[in-house]
Order: sequence, then structure tokens, then C-alpha cells
Amino acid sequence: MSKVLVIGAGGVGSVAVHKMAMNADIFPDITLASRRKFKCDAVAESVLARTGVTINTAEVDADHIDATAALIRDIGATHVVNLALPYQDLTIMEACLSTGAHYMDTANYEPRDEAKFEYHWQWAYHDRFKDAGLMALLGSGFDPGVTSVFTTWLKKHHFDRIDTLDILDCNGGDHGQHFATNFNPEINIREVTAVARHWENGDWVETPPMSVKQQFDFEAVGEKTMYLMYHEEIESLKTHLPEIKRIRFWMTFGEAYITHLNVLQNVGMTRIDPVIYEGREIIPLQFLKAVLPEPSSLGETTKGKTNIGVIATGLAKDGTEKTLYLYNICDHEDAFAETGNQAVSYTTGVPAMIGAAMMVTNTWVGDGVFNMEQMDPDPFMEMLNQHGLPWQVKELDGPLEF
Repeated sequence: MSKVLVIGAGGVGSVAVHKMAMNADIFPDITLASRRKFKCDAVAESVLARTGVTINTAEVDADHIDATAALIRDIGATHVVNLALPYQDLTIMEACLSTGAHYMDTANYEPRDEAKFEYHWQWAYHDRFKDAGLMALLGSGFDPGVTSVFTTWLKKHHFDRIDTLDILDCNGGDHGQHFATNFNPEINIREVTAVARHWENGDWVETPPMSVKQQFDFEAVGEKTMYLMYHEEIESLKTHLPEIKRIRFWMTFGEAYITHLNVLQNVGMTRIDPVIYEGREIIPLQFLKAVLPEPSSLGETTKGKTNIGVIATGLAKDGTEKTLYLYNICDHEDAFAETGNQAVSYTTGVPAMIGAAMMVTNTWVGDGVFNMEQMDPDPFMEMLNQHGLPWQVKELDGPLEF
């Protein structure tokens, strides 16, 4: 019998364990752990009230390998679902190796002292996981995660070759706050303020942060301004689908968000290097995170929809050139009604549950470290339709004109 340990009790962790509890035949034994156990207990109360299922809770500091390994051994976890901070990916992977547990996460490792989003640190673990007979599945969120599965599903069923790929992430929700982020503020702001990179003709093309923008009309949301950014699935997709000549990632932001972010950058509040304040070191961005609204608290007030998908152009299986748009639309209020969380957490937490289900049921198997696009997309796509993230595909007249 599988025993799943979920580490991280934020919005994504909350959605994931709610959805696991709704699928007790797959997840009969669930433990939720974080540095602050009271957060886990609050999620467990919600899970019990909404599903009638009791989950276990525990306290763990995932910065420490030994403490994490001790908890894995104590509960006999067969699978660890890492929904904590990406700084902790490597310590949790080490703990899994030392205890014989399979590993899964939703975001790649990054060091605390540099906003550097690369897979090489985790890919370096491949041989160790392979030799141990263990599987590590990386990036089972929406982006990365579902967007990679969308791409491989299009390749499997519609294309002989994909030439260009655009990943479009639109959050059309309104939470009523002057400034707030819909997932961990520290990670969100580090991503947004990093140099933008996209893959084109075998090389990286860099542009200043938030310097390239375009308009796009998103179904169920409307026309929004989206900005060219770097996102980790570009690295894994260009590695595992090297045929793709150009891969870009776009994310929408409102004018108020951009204005606030520019001011915060200008006054130094997004810095990730330490400064001395009243005789002690603090990280300005971590202080900013402490005073911003907790993302998991935004569900009750957020209204609107998200629209996330991929646009692929290439040689179709019928021999013609086609452009196909595969996407999901998720409603913030529906997500809150089901799990008590807004749609940004929902669209990451549901794929986390499905990725874990793929591993627990041995639908996806392998010894070593794997990204989502290396797996058969069909069973994952089927579960998306069954568990709250239905998708649709349509043909466009041609690729994006920009």
C-alpha cells in the first residue's frame, strides 16, 4: 500500500491533499507536513469537512536532510510529494535517496542567493536514483507540468514535427488587493525580475526583464498584455524535444502589478542579498513577502478565470503545416468552492495530485530522474478531464504573428 508524504502546506499543498483525499482509492494514507504544523492542521480540518477523509499531519524543516529522512522513515512513506520551496528540492531528494522513497515536485531547484532557474542540479541525480531503483518526477504543476504534457500530447496525436511552441499563461482573476501575488511572493517576484530568455535556433536569446510584451485575446478572459519571460520548462522541452526551433513563455500582468513591482524594485525591496537592519541581516524580498497578503488567503475574494495553454506550429500527421492551440480554462470561484483555494493554486495542486497518482499506480514508471514530457501523456490528459482541469484544442489560422 502506498503512503504519501506531502511537504508544503501553502495553497498548492492544500489543493493537492484535498484532491488526494477525494481519490482515497489511489491515496489511502496521506501525511501533510511543513515547518508550521498549525497550517497543516488547518488544511486537515478543511479536508475532513469537505471530504470526510482524515489525513495525518506532521512538522518538518525540509532544509535539513536528516530531519526530513527521519519523518519519511517514521511514517513509512513510499512517495514524497515536494510542494515546499524550490530551495529545498535537493535536500528532499537526498532524504528520499537515503530512505528509499520515490520523489516528485512542481518546480525546479534554485539557489537562495541567486535567481537561477536550471534543471542541471536535479538532472545530476539521475544515476543515483537509477542505481537505487527509485523514480524522481520533476515539475508536475501546470507550467511546468501540464504545458509539457500538452506539448507531448500534440506531438503524439497531431504532429510529426513541432517547429515553434508558445506557452501562454493568463490569470484573469481579480483578488481586490492593491498588490499581491497568487503564489509564493518570493518565488513569484524572483521569476518576474529575472532576465527573460527564450530558445531559438539552438541558442538562448536574452532580453531585459519585462521588456517584450504583446496583446492576446484569451477565451473567457479577454484581451490581456502578456510579457516574455523565462520559465524552466523551456530548458527541459528543448532538451527532450530538440526538433523545436523556438520556444517562448508568456505571462500576463496588469498595469497595477507592473507599477507596484517597478516601485518596489526601484527602492530595493526585491533584492535577494542581505542588508543590515538594526544590527541584524535581513533579505529585503523575504521581508516584503512577510508583509504581503498570504496567497492562500486570496481564494475567498478572487473572481475571474485563468487560461493557460500552448500554441504549437509544425508538420501535421496529414503532411500539412498546422497551428494548434491546446488550453485549459479554470474558474477561481469554482476552485474555491471545491478546495478553499483560488485557481492559481488549483491549477498547480491538481496536476501535483495527478503526477503523484501516475507514480503511485505505476502508470508512469522508471528508474532515475524524469521530466513530464518524457512520459506517455494520454493517462495524465485523461485525469485532467476527470479531476477539474478539462482541456480543449482548436486549430488556428497560423502561428502567432509576433
